[in-house]
Amino acid sequence: MKSILSFLFTVLFFSVIAQSTDSIRINQLGYYPKAQKIAILTGVPAETDFYIVGDEKNDTVWSAKSGPLVQSKNSSIKASEVYFTALEKEGNYKIIVPLLGASYPFTIKTNVIAPAAVAALKGFYFIRSNTPLTAKFAGKWARPAGHADTEVLVHPSAATDKRPAGTIISTPGGWYDAGDYNKYIVNSGISMGTLLSAYEEFPSYFKLLKTNIPETGNGVPDILNEALYNLRWMFTMQDPDDGGVYNKCTNAAFDGMVMPGVTRLPRYVVQKGTTATLDFVAVMAQASRIFAAYKKQLPGLSDSCLKAALYAWDWAGKNPAMEYNQNSMNRMMHKPAISTGGYGDKNFGDEWLWASAEMYVTTKDEAYYKLIARNINNPLTLPTWNNVFALAFYTLSRNENTVSPIHAGDIKTIKTAIINMADSYKDHYKENAFRTVMGLTPKDFNWGSSSNAANQGILLINAYKLSGKLTYLDAALTNVDYLLGRNATAYSFLTGVGSKTPMHPHHRPSVADGIEEPVPGLLSGGPNPAKQDSCNYLFSEPETAFSDTDCSYASNEIAINWNAPAVYLFNALEALQFEAGYAEKKTVAPKKK
Repeated sequence: MKSILSFLFTVLFFSVIAQSTDSIRINQLGYYPKAQKIAILTGVPAETDFYIVGDEKNDTVWSAKSGPLVQSKNSSIKASEVYFTALEKEGNYKIIVPLLGASYPFTIKTNVIAPAAVAALKGFYFIRSNTPLTAKFAGKWARPAGHADTEVLVHPSAATDKRPAGTIISTPGGWYDAGDYNKYIVNSGISMGTLLSAYEEFPSYFKLLKTNIPETGNGVPDILNEALYNLRWMFTMQDPDDGGVYNKCTNAAFDGMVMPGVTRLPRYVVQKGTTATLDFVAVMAQASRIFAAYKKQLPGLSDSCLKAALYAWDWAGKNPAMEYNQNSMNRMMHKPAISTGGYGDKNFGDEWLWASAEMYVTTKDEAYYKLIARNINNPLTLPTWNNVFALAFYTLSRNENTVSPIHAGDIKTIKTAIINMADSYKDHYKENAFRTVMGLTPKDFNWGSSSNAANQGILLINAYKLSGKLTYLDAALTNVDYLLGRNATAYSFLTGVGSKTPMHPHHRPSVADGIEEPVPGLLSGGPNPAKQDSCNYLFSEPETAFSDTDCSYASNEIAINWNAPAVYLFNALEALQFEAGYAEKKTVAPKKK
């Protein structure tokens, strides 16, 4: 009888190996050899047996029991932890839970996050506006150029004596902002600031990173090449007559779900605003000091950036609180009415702080520090397009050596604020049912919740850089796991990376190109229980309210300000893996002569 039961168990054990299940939540790329390794089981009792097998021979390499059941604070899910940190051998694996199934395959190896790191950055290439995407660089997602934007109209809301309504200007280039085909300065601000900061924090790493874009190999790192594509567009959005910056280049209304450039509707630049102009100042000032190291490859660029920043700063000083209020603008009977994304913001203190910080670090002019000093004790929050306060703190702490010693007390205050907020994450994430920093509170799940996970990771990385304490980096790594599948939905939210990724994002080219797989490397917005799109959601609880349908712009759209922090987070972990001891550098024996 015993031998029969043993035989039946063996049959059942191996019969589930081929069956992948969403009930085993893992990082679908995998884990660094010496880093923490956690998976989460749902739908099974506590202390459930699990086995880890080699993905090729199905040899059992690890077995144990899961932990106690933990009730999630963000849904009705009860989960238990699978802990296998001590498994360090590089290879391909699956987790097997008898009678439940097998996990998606995962890998343990050095550079394990590299596919996500490269894909998220390459994602920006796929959303370039008026550049043809060729098969050499875009593969099957090749397409003609989109909106040329060489004949854009000045909207009545933006009219001046020198540029009256209907004036034709040229504003080509730039990235499409999200699932639509418009280009917005405000959202470009935080996105560019995040990408430039990633480079500024890890320049040696990014100098070696190749993403197969047309500019690869031109002597400028690919992350800067990509940022430069959008930077050149931003230049064209500054009014040469007064220095102010238009809020956006846009259709009057959103295009339908068609390929870019198919429609021929008029395009407009609309009203200038203080927020857009100050975001422009910050980006140009940061770009000026970064591109100063590439004067041979890009002569004059650094100087042009600073000149544009100074001109915009002057306009902002004359217009310190000019709100871009689209509804008010439309009520003034400016025609046509504009109904695309507004990115309106009534609070300007955070933009003034960020612009001041970037200008101060770049120019060393103490005049800019006055605004910094007045805002130094404001509460630190995660960055969003309408709250860039944290970007100023990151810049000042990163460039501490260039700040005058007379401000040492302020720098200490900044560091303390970053560390204290990071502590609130790292000290409590093990209480979360999914063992991730993301989801410590239901408030984490809102429009663009995936970017919250990425920005939490960035804050923790900054805390690690300031303190040298590995516990901050361990906590940041949990949000990499979250984004790549260890979450309540079982999705890896980065298109094309992982076994289960969004197939129907709210992204016009992915809908209209006739290709089954969506454009790769784009971060889906993630769970959002507010469900502003009124689409069909199978689940409504905070951490499960996600719909993989192109209708769902509230949970499944893509956006540049979500991709940018993902680029920072994934690449930062790749850059730090050896310093942190997560992996060991492989040495190659010299070839014998």
